[in-house]
Amino acid sequence: MKTAVITTRIEPEVKQEAEAILAQLGLTMSQAMTLYIKQLILRRGLPFSVDIPNQETVEAVQESLEPENLPGFDNLDDLFEDLEI
Repeated sequence: MKTAVITTRIEPEVKQEAEAILAQLGLTMSQAMTLYIKQLILRRGLPFSVDIPNQETVEAVQESLEPENLPGFDNLDDLFEDLEI
């Protein structure tokens, strides 16, 4: 079988984290990329949804990046009450 080479630049930390996850799945980066590309072909598009987040999601992400601003709870009852569950 002939092979083609794809070269990609990515942050080293991102690559290491991805490789660790893939290793747990028993996959190499090359195998994972092959799976991704085959799914791309099969679905004739990205094999996952790509959405522009709404304003509420953007604000939640920004808030989560500043943990000192997040509420804290002493017990589950208080958490559930805050979540209105």
